[in-house]
Amino acid sequence: MAVLQIRKYPEPILKKKALPVQHVDDALNAIIDDMIETMYAAPGIGLAAPQVGISRRLIVVDATTKEDKHPLVVLINPQIIEADGFSEFEEGCLSVPEYTALITRAERIIVKGLDRNGSPVEIEADGLLARALQHEIDHLDGILFVDRLSTIKREFFKKRYRKTLKELHAG
Repeated sequence: MAVLQIRKYPEPILKKKALPVQHVDDALNAIIDDMIETMYAAPGIGLAAPQVGISRRLIVVDATTKEDKHPLVVLINPQIIEADGFSEFEEGCLSVPEYTALITRAERIIVKGLDRNGSPVEIEADGLLARALQHEIDHLDGILFVDRLSTIKREFFKKRYRKTLKELHAG
C-alpha cells in the first residue's frame, strides 16, 4: 500500500467528470487500498479517485465517530437515488486545504453502487455519513464544495485562496 499525492485546487482533474469503472479486479483493489491509506494519512473522512489523479468513479469514506459506528465504505460507480431534507454544516476538503465553509446538503440519502468485490450495494445514510458521501460523489462530477457557495462567497474564496497559496509558496 502507498500514500498517494492528493491533488489540490485548481488542478484540472478536480473539475472533470470521472469515468465509470468498467472492471473490478486486483488492480482496482490495489487503488482502493492506496486510497484508504491516503485518506487515513491525510487525515480525512473521505476521498474520491480524482483527488489522487485517477479519473474513475470510485470513493472511500470512513465517517466513524464516537456516536456513529459506520464501517469503512468503498463505493464503485456510486449514484444518489434518493435524497430528502436539508442541513447546513461546515465542510472542508483535502483538495482545498486551509478553507472551510457552510454548505447545505440533503440530510438523508440513499446511494447505490458496487462494493470492492463488484457486488451491488445500497446504503441509506444520514448525518455525517450522508454529507461525506454527497461530498465525495460531487468530486466524481467535477464539483468541489466551494462550487456550492454563492457567487459572492465563491469569488471571495478564490481571492483568499490565491493569497494563501502565494504565502505558502513564499514561506
